[in-house]
Amino acid sequence: MKRSYAILIFGLVLLLLAACNPNNEEQQGNVDKNNEQDQQNEDSPTVGNPDNATAEEEVLVSLKDKDDHVVATATLKQVKSGVHIKLNGENLPPGTHGFHIHETGSCQPPDFKSAGGHFNPGQTKHGKKHPEGPHAGDLPNIEVGEDGTVNTETTAELVTLKKGKDNSLYKEGGTALVIHAGADDYISQPSGDAGDRIACGVIAE
Repeated sequence: MKRSYAILIFGLVLLLLAACNPNNEEQQGNVDKNNEQDQQNEDSPTVGNPDNATAEEEVLVSLKDKDDHVVATATLKQVKSGVHIKLNGENLPPGTHGFHIHETGSCQPPDFKSAGGHFNPGQTKHGKKHPEGPHAGDLPNIEVGEDGTVNTETTAELVTLKKGKDNSLYKEGGTALVIHAGADDYISQPSGDAGDRIACGVIAE
């Protein structure tokens, strides 16, 4: 009888000690917070990190004419499907103009030939109408209004802002955005018969 009584008392003492331990709830709370933080880190993209395919890095490119006047600004952002390009321009000639990514990050006026040819790491033919095209740097024509302004968006699906990739716009030597005097016919070689280069901007980090 005394032994049973002692066991009962010992059990009650253990229950009281467990109930009085304030660390249990605190430790459980810390575990829950850590789990929640880990989940948030997994769900959130790393902004400005070129090694992250879903990074929402934004790059501003100023395009200047032969007289060194800024006539357009492009905003580039890495998205899952490529590089999203938003172009806003003014004081441009009205009409349809070719718009491309060129292979060299240099814009020497007045002809901007220093930008080289179209960005073409895949060594394909020019133009979406060509069976062996397009170049990675081929973009849709832009339409400039009678007031000389343009506001348009497109996604370049064959390029990336991630460093170290063959199709990266941050390749050695850089790349550039170029607006042409005429329309790109999407098939003529090597650049769609789009005419002179009237504006150019270096794509830089």
